[in-house]
Amino acid sequence: MTKPLASRTALVTGCSRGIGHATALALSRAGAHVIAVARTVGALEELDDAIKAQGGTTTLVPLDITDFDGIARLGAALNERQGKLDVMVGNAAVLGPVSPLGHIDMKLWTDTMAVNVNANFQLIRCMEPLLKQSDAPRAVFISSGAAAKATAYAGPYAASKAALEVLARAWANETANTPLRVNLFNPGPIRTRMRAILMPGEDPLTLDTPEQVAELIVPLCLPSWSETGKIYDYPSRKTLSFHPPS
Repeated sequence: MTKPLASRTALVTGCSRGIGHATALALSRAGAHVIAVARTVGALEELDDAIKAQGGTTTLVPLDITDFDGIARLGAALNERQGKLDVMVGNAAVLGPVSPLGHIDMKLWTDTMAVNVNANFQLIRCMEPLLKQSDAPRAVFISSGAAAKATAYAGPYAASKAALEVLARAWANETANTPLRVNLFNPGPIRTRMRAILMPGEDPLTLDTPEQVAELIVPLCLPSWSETGKIYDYPSRKTLSFHPPS
């Protein structure tokens, strides 16, 4: 049986663990060659072993996502070697400081924004030309319910995810009349290290796993996916539109 992403290339950031790791594996099972981006070489090598074990292929890219020149070099390398990019999943993120806003050092604020917002902006800048070379390009950015809830004591994280949502929606509007489909994905509470830091008293066994989430990220990456400028809400299993305040 033909795999839906056969002969397609998918770039995934933050592949060392959690949702990024699981998404890379799921996209590989769907047939994609995965460009795996993460800071930790050992974790990338473990992912490579797992992808090979299920019959897939990957290109490992050890890269700090805040190395914006590095993202530009990656785009140039992909253009030379692949000539196009079919799927981009912007997953890499940090929780940032968990503290009242008035107690947060400016550097911790800017560091959070650098990973969660600025790096995704640079990905858009550097990967859009490659995505435009695909017949059915797809981009998915991992958001959070914190963006809408304005979660107390996680202000930098919530603000960065809100900014990411607007960034992705603006890009979707700019490219609405092209084959590129740009969407967001809200995983909700998931059994990840980040969630454990934010909610240390929570029983992780009551939460869904990154692997379960990844299975529903894959459909947004397929050529058959037609929506753009939407957010898939994993807790409700619904694709939602954004509405202005009434």
